[in-house]
Amino acid sequence: MDKVKIGITIGDINGIGPEVIIKTLADERVLNRCIPVIYGSSKSISYHKNIVKINDFSFSSQRDAERLNNHKVNVINCWSDQVNITLGEPTVDGGKYAYIALDRAMGDLKKGAIDALVTAPVNKEAMRMADFPYPGHTEYLAKQMDTKNYMMMMVSDTMKVALVTAHLPLKDVAAQITRENLEIKLKILIKSLKVDFGIEKPTIAVLGLNPHASDNGLIGKEEEELIRPIIISAKKSGDIVMGPYPADGFFGAGIYKKVDAVLAMYHDQGLIPFKALTFSKGVNYSAGLPLIRTSPDHGTAYNIAGKNEADPGSFRSALFQAIDIHRNRTTYQNDREDIIVKRPKPSEEV
Repeated sequence: MDKVKIGITIGDINGIGPEVIIKTLADERVLNRCIPVIYGSSKSISYHKNIVKINDFSFSSQRDAERLNNHKVNVINCWSDQVNITLGEPTVDGGKYAYIALDRAMGDLKKGAIDALVTAPVNKEAMRMADFPYPGHTEYLAKQMDTKNYMMMMVSDTMKVALVTAHLPLKDVAAQITRENLEIKLKILIKSLKVDFGIEKPTIAVLGLNPHASDNGLIGKEEEELIRPIIISAKKSGDIVMGPYPADGFFGAGIYKKVDAVLAMYHDQGLIPFKALTFSKGVNYSAGLPLIRTSPDHGTAYNIAGKNEADPGSFRSALFQAIDIHRNRTTYQNDREDIIVKRPKPSEEV
């Protein structure tokens, strides 16, 4: 099987992104599974390599992704400017060059020069300073891929949590819990579990919006009027969907271990238990997009930038998850093509 070409954006050069990239790719076994392509600059990677002090890490500088070294880490030089690295601080340069690297990688992903993308962390303040016109990576990628329906999904070996709403003020969440939105997000989740994660018949738990999942309507109406009808409709379609569950009891009793995925209503409802149980091993996955993007479940961690203390576990997981999703999608597509090819023509049917 051909090795997967994984694009990697350098992220904020003032944060821990370059450090966790280097620590992950220094393991030669990674090169047995993929061809890593870092979008950034050789000078920036060399700067952080001196901090990490890993002698075995080497890379091949490239002008573009058309000619890659299949046996080494590749670095696409996205700029030639002399860049000021100010470790541990949000700066215009930190946002500017993260944006440039992301744009370059996105172009190569869209034209098929790379198979999947792993994005190192950026800082929202630095990105705003650099006039990045999106709330985050996912919104930028969705716009570039002309996709309206997508969702944030956190993935680990023990848990998958998807969100109906993501980066919204809490006061705005309830207005977004509509039948249409719930139905769209549930369909995205079911399809992603089947296609991206190879789960033929996924089991999904849906959380309630209100405390105690409203106690049969005593604390809000969303569960009875919106969430439960969507669950019933999904069951009638043959999907295995259960709930709505009170979030505290669901995670506290370990029910999440008995399902393939959890659909949470808002950011902290899903991410607090996810990160409490799987931090440093989790992956942020943008489900519903036509192209593959993963990222680690942490930010730029300015407080430890440049101290050689960053744990590469989450970034490593994001890299391997991107490889696995690409292969699962390829297998799914090949299986569907086999079914179409093997289906007899009308004249051949008995």
